[in-house]
Amino acid sequence: MTEKREYKDDYQDKTLYLPGPTEVREDVIEAMAEPMFGHRMDRMTDLYTTIVEDTKEFLGTDNDVIVLTASGTEFWESTTLNLVEDSMLVPTSGAFSERQANVAERLGKDVDRIEYDWGTAVKPDDVRDALEAGDYDAVGAVMNETSTGVRNPIEEIGDVVAEYPDTYFVVDAISCLGGDQIDIEAHGIDAIFTSTQKAFAMPPGLAVCAVSDDAYERELEKESASWYGGFQRCLDYYDRKGQTHSTPAIPLMLAYRQQMKHMLDEGHDARDQRHREMAEYTREWAREHFDLYPENGYESQTVTCIENTQDINVAETVDAVSEEYDMVFSSGYGDISEESFRIGHMGEHTVESIKELTDAIEDVADL
Repeated sequence: MTEKREYKDDYQDKTLYLPGPTEVREDVIEAMAEPMFGHRMDRMTDLYTTIVEDTKEFLGTDNDVIVLTASGTEFWESTTLNLVEDSMLVPTSGAFSERQANVAERLGKDVDRIEYDWGTAVKPDDVRDALEAGDYDAVGAVMNETSTGVRNPIEEIGDVVAEYPDTYFVVDAISCLGGDQIDIEAHGIDAIFTSTQKAFAMPPGLAVCAVSDDAYERELEKESASWYGGFQRCLDYYDRKGQTHSTPAIPLMLAYRQQMKHMLDEGHDARDQRHREMAEYTREWAREHFDLYPENGYESQTVTCIENTQDINVAETVDAVSEEYDMVFSSGYGDISEESFRIGHMGEHTVESIKELTDAIEDVADL
């Protein structure tokens, strides 16, 4: 049995270069300390309608947006329950796409996988071949495979799925939305979701999903759907009241409002470019000292997974950088924990702040 470990008040602050959570601005943290108010007050309507409509503006979408008190995992469940009657196609190329398939199976759906080796990207032609051969209610795909640093070609996959109008397209963009720009409507994405602790650079605890009209109408036709994350329940309540159907994490939404101001001030194009520059710097550094784990040409814009070609002790290096420099990056995920390590360059980081980390790794690993 796990024993209690007392939470202390003297932890050293660490700069986070994880694949999430990431660094949060001080004024965003301070926004959570406003006096509490009721979630059915007019003040809540002002707050929730502001963050929903600002999110739509930032993402450049006319689709409906849900901001829900939950982790992004909630939308794995709810999109499956809302859109899939019987069968779902899920290309798997890492831990999180595999988990998406597992969630659907746990919910009683028939799941066909297109299986790829870790580090390999999903190929649109394979999706087309599978759709030609089978009949699926939805295709679920991970845009940014956090475990391997692969950025799947979601735009091209969406264009393929759009050729099959009875099949819905669900995209897990948890570790990249807000740091890797995508035109949601242009590529037929029916539901795309993220978590606030990643490229949005907000505290953990809120999940965001953009929902197409077709997806909403699809749920109306089904005899059963998600209760907490149901599109109809969330969006109809918003239309009537401008609030959430259940009690939200109000402090987190106050933080969301403050950070979204920063994101709109920067602009989506500029934010995308800054993330692109961080990714390019990190890849160049990785190629100089190690190698990249993902397939060439499919590297993530928010998380770089680096192949440990120098056979350093990854766990010890992570610990030493944390202890000596107060910077935290991540070992590889699961079975590749020592074969690779990951640097999250998302949110409010810059090339300069990423360089501080890579300098620290060079020093500790004696590169």
